Order: sequence, then C-alpha cells, then structure tokens
Amino acid sequence: MQTKKNKVAKTLREYAIITIGLIVYTLGWTAFLIPLKITGGGATGVGNLVYMLTGFPVGYTNLIFNALLIAIAAKVVGINFGMKTIYAVLVASFLLVVEQAYITECIVTERLLGTIIGGALSGTGIGIAFSMGGSTGGTDIIAMIVTKYRNMSPGRAILAADAVIISSAFFVLYSQGLSVPQCLEALVYGYLVMFMTSYMVDLYLSGMRQSLQVMILSNKREEIAEKITQEMHRGVTLLKGSGWYSKEDTEVIMVVIRKNEQGTLLHLVRDIDPNAFTSVASVMGVYGNGFDRIK
Repeated sequence: MQTKKNKVAKTLREYAIITIGLIVYTLGWTAFLIPLKITGGGATGVGNLVYMLTGFPVGYTNLIFNALLIAIAAKVVGINFGMKTIYAVLVASFLLVVEQAYITECIVTERLLGTIIGGALSGTGIGIAFSMGGSTGGTDIIAMIVTKYRNMSPGRAILAADAVIISSAFFVLYSQGLSVPQCLEALVYGYLVMFMTSYMVDLYLSGMRQSLQVMILSNKREEIAEKITQEMHRGVTLLKGSGWYSKEDTEVIMVVIRKNEQGTLLHLVRDIDPNAFTSVASVMGVYGNGFDRIK
C-alpha cells in the first residue's frame, strides 16, 4: 500500500514539475517572442508564423501540429512518454491561448533583449519538461526519439530540426511585404532564439545530470556506509588503503552521487563523524544503475 502511495506521489510530482516548465516555456513566447514577431523553432514557431499570416491563435496551431507526432512518439518512445506529452501539449496549448489573449505587448522594449530572454525562458521550460520525461511537443518529440537511440544531446537535436522552420520564416515575412533586410533581420533573431533555446536545454539537463565522486576517510566508516545505503539508496565501495603517516591499514569509502545530493551526503557524514576527511570530485559521466544509460 505504501509503495502504491509513493508511486502516485512521484507521478504527481513529475506532472507538477512539467506544468512549471510549461508555464516558463509559454511565457517566453507570449511575453517576448510573439509580441516582437520573432519566430523560433518547434510547433510554437510554426504557430507563430500562422498567427502572423492569418491571426489564428498560436495555441490552436500548436495543438493541431502535435497531434500526429504524439501518436508516433507513443509507439516509438513508450506510452508513458506519450501520456506525459499529451498532457504537456494540451496544457501548453491552453496556456498559449490564454496568455496570448491577455499579453499583447512585450515586457521589454529592446528587441535583442527580448529575444535573449524569450529564448532563455523557452529553453529552460523545455529542459524542465525533459527532466521529467515530458515534452512540449513538436521538434522536442523528434529530439526525444533521437536521444533514445543516439548519444546526442537534446539541444543539438532540436537545433537541427528547428533550422528548417526558422529558415522558412524568411519567405513568410517576405510575402507579407517586408523588405529583404527586414526579413534577414528577423531571421537572425530567429536563429538567436534557436541557439539560446538549445543552449539552455543542454545547460539545464547537464546540471541535473552532473555527478560527483566522493571519497570519505573515517574511523566510523561502517556506520557512514550503512547510512548512505539505507537513506540515500546509493551504492558504496570500500577501497583498501594505507596511511603513510600512521603506517596503518584502513578502508576508504567511495560513493558516486548526483550533484544535488551533495548537501545531503555531507550533512550525513558530519552528523556521524565531524572529523571525517572528505574529498569531492566532479566526474564527466556515470553510467549504470541509478545513473545514465549507455545508448
């Protein structure tokens, strides 16, 4: 019974975090990019192009554009991914429609600043959704499928897919009567949004996945190792060592953790042995149970 409650609580937490990511993502568009008539990538970028041509709300286009991709992703990536994506697309489309109805002007007047902030918010929101196994739809779905089979960062996969969408904006804007220099300027801003988005996705996800290797020397190593195993659910390895100064054999605790677990581990060690010698080192990649999977 307790396990079932924990599973439900975990699922609710994941959906809550995805919702926060969607709010950040949609605000980047409705408060900055759409009012400035700057087109980024993804389904929302397509929706923005349609909005500039016809006045059709971005949220509705986002919903229609994602319908087919969701069905494909549910089969390729899995039904859990499909359900989270359905939720994300529905909520994102709703937020886009509501926010666009109330936000008619960009929060900042400087176009370059608005582009940077909008792209950063968009990428951060996508990264938050990705971290919980969700997606904002569109090219994000393509990126999730690619990263499932290839060691390629989600940001780079999005970058390649979005380049085509942003490039097409030149012809759309030109058909509206804009001059070639104006179209090129809008295109440059669009590419800036694309680079900011991909950069923030990678920055957020790499920060979430960064791992640390911790070495602990203590006379209470058995108690510390047991606490790490029981409370943090991390594997512990005891390495044979010999103190040069003391000339005594000893054992060194080695444990690999996520960066966000560092505070918990250090407090755990301090509570058991305040005099413990602890060293922390960053590691480039960790693969295996509880960490990343080799693709």
